[in-house]
Amino acid sequence: MNKVLREKIMEAFSSVLPITVIVLITSVALVPMPAGTILMFLAGAALLIVGMGFFTLGADMAMMPMGEGIGIQLTKTSNLFIALVVCFIMGFIITIAEPDLQVLARQVPSIPSIMLILAVAIGVGIFLAVAILRILFRIQLSILLVIFYVLLFGVIFFAPPNFIPVAFDSGGVTTGPITVPFILAMGVGVAALRSDKDSQNDSFGLVALGSIGPILAVILLGLFFNPGGADVVSNTVPVVETSRDVVTSFALELPEFSKEVSFALSAIVFFFIIFQLVSRRYKKHQLGRIAIGFLYTFIGLVVFLTGVNVGFIPVGHLLGLQLASSPFKWILVPLGMLIGYFIVAAEPAVHVLIKQVEDISSGTIPQSAMKRGLAIGMAAALGLTMVRILAGIPILWILIPGYALALALTFFVPKIFTGIAFDSGGVCSGPMTSTFLLPLAMGVCEGVGGSLMKDAFGIVAMVAMAPLVVIQLMGLIYAARMKTSAKQVEQTIEVIPAEDVSAIIEFEEEPSDE
Repeated sequence: MNKVLREKIMEAFSSVLPITVIVLITSVALVPMPAGTILMFLAGAALLIVGMGFFTLGADMAMMPMGEGIGIQLTKTSNLFIALVVCFIMGFIITIAEPDLQVLARQVPSIPSIMLILAVAIGVGIFLAVAILRILFRIQLSILLVIFYVLLFGVIFFAPPNFIPVAFDSGGVTTGPITVPFILAMGVGVAALRSDKDSQNDSFGLVALGSIGPILAVILLGLFFNPGGADVVSNTVPVVETSRDVVTSFALELPEFSKEVSFALSAIVFFFIIFQLVSRRYKKHQLGRIAIGFLYTFIGLVVFLTGVNVGFIPVGHLLGLQLASSPFKWILVPLGMLIGYFIVAAEPAVHVLIKQVEDISSGTIPQSAMKRGLAIGMAAALGLTMVRILAGIPILWILIPGYALALALTFFVPKIFTGIAFDSGGVCSGPMTSTFLLPLAMGVCEGVGGSLMKDAFGIVAMVAMAPLVVIQLMGLIYAARMKTSAKQVEQTIEVIPAEDVSAIIEFEEEPSDE
């Protein structure tokens, strides 16, 4: 086995192991589950580990260099209109190709799936073009975020209340494992051609702005399609009795996910071929490496999505349903926080983000600090979500203060942390959220007799919001420590006597005898 691939799989194993142990302990101590369901969960976890290993290696080899190269090439063109049209087309194509969006669209009543997908894709395309303009014209990210979120929350009050959670969820699922590596790398490529001190800071923020477009587009769509009286069909737990049933369940779904991933990647490959024919940017050996990277990405996504969809959905739904129906339902709050803390490490795109953050910041923002910050944010999001479902709290009571705090912090933290924080919100809400946490929320909602449309949906929105606050608070701590270190250096210099300083200067200026 390839040494790098083995390392990636071991990293995935360490990421997935904690959440697997938590679910197994819960199934023994609190929620007894059928042996077949547990076996499917374990098989799903194994596939998830292998899939994540292949995917992260494939993203490093193909998606990242491809996105960065396209970003650099776009900024070299003299025709800004053509560059923006290409950005829109890219955003549109990769959004339609995102598997998570197709899963969400099938869950939403009253609106044709294709119409919802097209609305979201248009929103991403437009705002991706806006994000590129921001980098080129050096517009402060915090200003754009305030303008667009004020507009967003202004439009929300005209939308059907049952539709608001779905709209915010759509902003999270569009930034999935296919979209994130490509967009993040493109931001780095566009910013790389700028030599000013803020170029690294501005390389982040594309995912942040790209997440606003879908929310706004779906809310506007909701004004024409009122889903207020409809509800969704919850997930059913399949009956699995033997190991053959487990293998059959995965084997039957594998071709379906192969088709979805093939469709997703073929759209990107087609666009890349056109780009290469026009620009001739990549050499022969680079094209070979990118092709192998695409193969790894395909294998990884197929295996990953099969594992989480078949193995995790039944367990998530059953876990939430039985705990919410039991006398100790409030244990869901600390349990949800525990699951949230560890599950963020199992999101494929998270590994792409934290690696890029460490590279761009030259190690001043290490991967370990980013992992810890995202884990705390996810834990807070899951805890608040469980409280909201159990107590029946409207989602806007949490989203409005949360986003207000996040936007206020943008004016006080270092610029790079604003971009990272708002990008993190989209990155954390990936396939693990849609295939494990959303079924968990649906099960809890059924257990307490709530509305699936109002209460279960919205968990992606909560997951996307929490990192905005936590990562920026981390930025405040980082800035405070930097100021303290600078003051200590100044104080050290001040206590050195002037004659010692003169002696040091004279010693340095004395010519060598050699």
